[in-house]
Amino acid sequence: MSTNPPAQDPLTTTGSRTYDDEPVSGWMFFAGTVLGLAGLMRLLDSIWAFRYNGALPDALKDGLLGDKLNTYGWVWLIVAVLLIVSSWLLLYRSQLARWVGFVAATIGALSAMTWMPYYPIWSFTYIAMFVLTFYALAAHGGRTPSL
Repeated sequence: MSTNPPAQDPLTTTGSRTYDDEPVSGWMFFAGTVLGLAGLMRLLDSIWAFRYNGALPDALKDGLLGDKLNTYGWVWLIVAVLLIVSSWLLLYRSQLARWVGFVAATIGALSAMTWMPYYPIWSFTYIAMFVLTFYALAAHGGRTPSL
């Protein structure tokens, strides 16, 4: 009489606990939080761009997306939605979220570059946070929980 334990799926279990029972690692929580906060910041940026009535910088006519703030507002709104959705998916442990997070971090960093000539410190800050998020997803976003 054999007492072999039942076969377990190696992708969803580690020992006797399932992967979904594992707590979110610190780096994954960081990535989800950064994507969510950046999404909220981009949402505020888009609201500002849609409502702004003041004088624009003269160099904006040479900007990457043209000289209309509405264009920037729509781009930032789309980026905000992508960042917030990817944050939500990451914090709810979806594996699809890792790949959506890679795309969101890349697009977030690229959208930060559009205002590099006008606000370089903020742009570099956004880019640095997205680089760290990309690292978190690449190094710590696999299905095997880190020890």
